[in-house]
Amino acid sequence: MTSPSAVSGESAPGRGWDLLLVCLCVFLLTSVARMHQLFPVLSLFKPVTLTGVLAIALCIIDRAPRRRINPLQLRATRYMIAFAAWMALSVPGALWPGGAFATFLDFIKTVLISLVLIIAVRSVRDVERLTLAYFVGAVVFAAVVLARMQFQLAAEGRMERLYYYDSNDFATYAITGMPLGLYFASSGRRLWMRGAAWAGIGLLAAGFIWSGSRGGFLAFMAVIAYFLLRYTSINRSRRWSAVAIIGVLVTAVAGDAYWTRINTVLHPTRDYNLTSDQGRVQLWRRGVGYMLEHPALGVGAGNFPRAEGTISPLVARMPRGRSVKWGPPHNSYVQVGAELGVVGLVIFAAFLISVFRALNRLPQLGGATARLAQSLTASLLGFVVGAFFLTLAYHDMLYALTGLALGLRLVTLNSAGAATRPIKTRRVEAAPATPLPVSSVPG
Repeated sequence: MTSPSAVSGESAPGRGWDLLLVCLCVFLLTSVARMHQLFPVLSLFKPVTLTGVLAIALCIIDRAPRRRINPLQLRATRYMIAFAAWMALSVPGALWPGGAFATFLDFIKTVLISLVLIIAVRSVRDVERLTLAYFVGAVVFAAVVLARMQFQLAAEGRMERLYYYDSNDFATYAITGMPLGLYFASSGRRLWMRGAAWAGIGLLAAGFIWSGSRGGFLAFMAVIAYFLLRYTSINRSRRWSAVAIIGVLVTAVAGDAYWTRINTVLHPTRDYNLTSDQGRVQLWRRGVGYMLEHPALGVGAGNFPRAEGTISPLVARMPRGRSVKWGPPHNSYVQVGAELGVVGLVIFAAFLISVFRALNRLPQLGGATARLAQSLTASLLGFVVGAFFLTLAYHDMLYALTGLALGLRLVTLNSAGAATRPIKTRRVEAAPATPLPVSSVPG
């Protein structure tokens, strides 16, 4: 009888750290957590480029059987590659082909590393290691910006100029890290690990509050709702206890200014996002207009700001001598629709849906696989909601999380196949019996 751990890929004796996993962990710590910007001395080594190129090379030459797999057997990877191909098609007809081509090259690197993440994991334990790197990176980023916060506060008391992320991007990043921290804080872990995980969650919660992000708050509420209603790998009482602890942390850090700002979500009529031409609602409307004017391939990857400055309806209304702000769309879905057209948006949506569907098939396996799958689902949900207010459609954050999710799915698929595959035995034919000589026959 096949054990559940064998089917889920949890049992992997002798599969410890190797150079490929180390490279991927460092890549996550630099490309997503931006460690080299927090500590500039690291920039001298070009860690993102170095570890990315090395990881791709190691993945190509690695001959381990569990890494000689085809990630295209997953529908989500096919959609991701199709999305990259459609982006390439948008380059020739873009408003600025040079900018579109540069965006495409950056995105190809992101896709390649995501594929390496999928291929590199040999067991659930490997996914855990990479997930831990993502969580630790988010915690360190939060700790550094909180430690230096007095130098980064805006007039309204929220953090800004956070090295690489703005306050809204950072809020979404922190929220994607929290569910992964809950995975490491779950029962069955050593006491020091549970304590460290809860401390990390506390830092992420504090950073999220000081960011003052309203979109981040909506993403946070979506993650909490998922955790209470759908995170079935932890019993209900512990789920409510965990949410209560996080609620206490948030309440302890948040002040009156934060709740006043969040209250505008419920009463948005006077918010600049509704009234200003540069507010999000008007930006989104213009973005939908660019998509409808260029339904096939959009205005070109990375070309939304150029569309704002050249073909926007605001250009004709602007007094002579004044220019229009070349701003981002502040919505990842409007970004894709405007830059890659209707087809690009459909492919992007299909990609996200297929990742969630891949994860949704794992909780039935139980154990660590189920908890990790649901933690990654919560993280992706936080990103998907937060990205509604941010320009992150091509960002490493999304493709790192999807790489971990699809790697976990592929590990379980291959482990299940290996566990149920019949063992081939070599058939040995019996030698024909040699008749005994008549003289040797007794009696």
